[in-house]
Amino acid sequence: MPGVIRKWLGLGLAQAALVAGVIAQGSDVDRPDQSGGRRVEATAVTRLIDEQIDGAGASATSLADDSEFFRRVYLDLAGVIPPAEKVAAFLADKDPAKRSKVIDELLADPRYGRHQADRWESLLMIRDSTNRRLKGEPLYDWLVDRFNKNQPWDRLVSDLLTAEGTQEENGASTFFIALRTPDKLTDQTTRLFLGVQLQCAQCHDHPFDRWKRSDYWSMAAFFSKVRAGGRKVGLAKNGVESVNESGQGKKAPPVDSELSLAPKFLGGDRPTLAENKPYRPALAKWLTSPENLFFARAIVNRTWHQFFGRGLVDPVDNITSTSSPSHPELYEGLTKQLVAGGFDLKGLIRGICNSRAYQRPSNPPGAGEAADLKYDRMAIRPMTPEQLYDSLAGVLGTMKEDREPAKKGGKKASATANRPRFVAFFDIPDGAEPTEYTVGIPQILQLMNSPQLNRESTIVGDLTRTNAPPSAVIDRLYLATLSRMPTPAERQKLLDFLEHGGRPRRDAFEDILWVLLNSSEFTLNH
Repeated sequence: MPGVIRKWLGLGLAQAALVAGVIAQGSDVDRPDQSGGRRVEATAVTRLIDEQIDGAGASATSLADDSEFFRRVYLDLAGVIPPAEKVAAFLADKDPAKRSKVIDELLADPRYGRHQADRWESLLMIRDSTNRRLKGEPLYDWLVDRFNKNQPWDRLVSDLLTAEGTQEENGASTFFIALRTPDKLTDQTTRLFLGVQLQCAQCHDHPFDRWKRSDYWSMAAFFSKVRAGGRKVGLAKNGVESVNESGQGKKAPPVDSELSLAPKFLGGDRPTLAENKPYRPALAKWLTSPENLFFARAIVNRTWHQFFGRGLVDPVDNITSTSSPSHPELYEGLTKQLVAGGFDLKGLIRGICNSRAYQRPSNPPGAGEAADLKYDRMAIRPMTPEQLYDSLAGVLGTMKEDREPAKKGGKKASATANRPRFVAFFDIPDGAEPTEYTVGIPQILQLMNSPQLNRESTIVGDLTRTNAPPSAVIDRLYLATLSRMPTPAERQKLLDFLEHGGRPRRDAFEDILWVLLNSSEFTLNH
């Protein structure tokens, strides 16, 4: 029984639990790199980070051990914990350059693009009652392709902001079909790509920044000609939504009288635009320009936030005129490196992951309760819903019984349909800090009582069929779930349970797996 082994082992229940279904990871072919002629010098980025962080007073904490680093970098780059055999091989590898090598391998792995797409699809598609039926897969697939090709960030954003056509023709058009109105498009564009919470100036001048109401509606005017066919998302007359900005025809009804203002770049000039030409190309060219430091600073800050759990400026999407970065010279230096390197995100990320700041332990000896801004240690972050689902899938394997009820026509949906439901159920509230635990009791109870958790698992079945010694099975379960070997005390406690717990061999190992998957150590990125 799970309760018996939990009490025996002494591991607490995770503040998250298990998935209602699991999937096997697919594979993609390698795609060519599209970063162009200029690249970010990753070694220069690493050197800059280490000089600035150490120079700002970080203690000489030793690096995280191999198992902690390996699990962390897998979660951060591939979005999933590593398989047991990969962990064992990495721990046994004596190559001093093995950390840099695994970073390179994961950046070239197709799962890198899928993990980045998971993050950005949820940021770009704000779900509400008007678009709940809209497919997100076309945008997701478009993002996967662009991230895996390492398309420069300025080109990716430019292509997104000027997207036209149906979702099937151009997955980026989903952004406009989902948001539809100039105000929603303005809010997301400025927040995600400029780091500015401009929506505060929609109805009145911004109370805490320099932006006026006229600034808001002058930016919104760039989207005034965009059409996304159909009165409601997913309910177009011909069944197909299509985005266009031909520049012809009647203007869209204004959301606000201020929308009659001519387009004007935020904090910049009012461009001369032909009335019969699209407006968005001019916006995209200005927004992604190397001279527009709002753009470069926003993605540098968001990338730092992704890997460290907090931005150099916090909140991550509210870079105001009075913002004080925790490390000003580092922030400026990383921004310059990214611009000079042609907005090569993989180069920036490679430099971050090779730094001492990134590779520090999450709980070094003598650490206090809370992390500070010195980066003496890595912040502990709960897994995202996508990371948790895919990690559980990797441990438990695909279960053929895990299918939806038969639909009309006798067809059954694949277990992969459970992933979107799981992610939606565990969705992290907008604006929540990545270091905060936001899952509540309903989610815990739902997943703790999941039938998938309590049925026989593939991994335990495979291990017990080999008649391997109990200690070897325990080691394998630890490598598969926590990416480390058990401590001598943990191993002995479990061996005692196997000998005296009164459970059949396979059932006892299933109990051990249940507890490991429900431990906080499993559900945290640390």
